[in-house]
Amino acid sequence: MNFNLPKIYPITDTRIAKISHAAQVQKLIAGGAEIIQLRDKYAAPKDFYEAAKAALAIARRRGVKIIINDRADVALALEADGVHLGQDDLPPDRARKILGERAIIGFSTHNLEQAVAAIKLPINYLAIGPVYATHTKENSEETVGIEGVKMVRDAVGDFPLVAIGGITMENFRDVFRAGASSAAIISDLLRNADVISDKMQKLTSARQIVDK
Repeated sequence: MNFNLPKIYPITDTRIAKISHAAQVQKLIAGGAEIIQLRDKYAAPKDFYEAAKAALAIARRRGVKIIINDRADVALALEADGVHLGQDDLPPDRARKILGERAIIGFSTHNLEQAVAAIKLPINYLAIGPVYATHTKENSEETVGIEGVKMVRDAVGDFPLVAIGGITMENFRDVFRAGASSAAIISDLLRNADVISDKMQKLTSARQIVDK
């Protein structure tokens, strides 16, 4: 079930970037993104489907993987590369039956207990967070901090682990030092659409990534 996560895992957000998912995907790919999650908590299902369809078409041409946040139905309808599920979404075992063995399935966890339970599920990676305070998600869970990332890494062994929540251009190296496989960056990457590609390129530069 495991797969190799890229070091940087960007997630789209139209409210922050103020451009479409497709436009964000284009800019992120130009900066070197290998996998991109499409997330939209506010769009109507049909609108999100159409937006994701346009974004996926761009990604397909460039060989970049697209993960759909929350909506296994949209991922199935579009034949996207996978889905990322939260604690209150469709259970991962059901999503696996719907999407098949080749689909990438990620799962959000917010504490050590959830993370330990997650590695027994049919998922490809788990996310832990929020690491730091974040404003990209309403009713966010309590922060786990760098120590929380370290504890989860120790508990889950070499299972692919994405750190998420409040991660910036300034602090992203810390989550790698704590044991994360990948860092999900949203606000600090997207808030100025004009420099998304430049920021993504800096983040993916080998000189800026701290190897575990």
